[in-house]
Amino acid sequence: MRFLLRSKIHKATVTEANLNYIGSITIDKTLIEKVGFWPGEKVLVVSNTTGARLETYIIVGKKNSGIICMNGAAAHLIKKGEEIIIMGFELTNKKIEPKMILVDKKNKFVKSL
Repeated sequence: MRFLLRSKIHKATVTEANLNYIGSITIDKTLIEKVGFWPGEKVLVVSNTTGARLETYIIVGKKNSGIICMNGAAAHLIKKGEEIIIMGFELTNKKIEPKMILVDKKNKFVKSL
């Protein structure tokens, strides 16, 4: 069994950082559906801006809103305006083809990778 990349949103821009929320990352529902993430799924978030890395879980944001919000303690590590990568993994003994997308500065789908 191995952990393999299953889903990735590349070059997303953090639109909000909310320290007063309990925790997680809020992601536009359109992007969640595009890569096959699930609400509550554990994800790895990496900042291309600072190099910060953290694990959290997904909350569904408004469809077509472009929202990418770091919530709770994660907002200390990754701030509004940072460019990030959001990755989901799967434990499997089979090869899988990951769903990976590139988004623009407004978190709108550009293309599949």
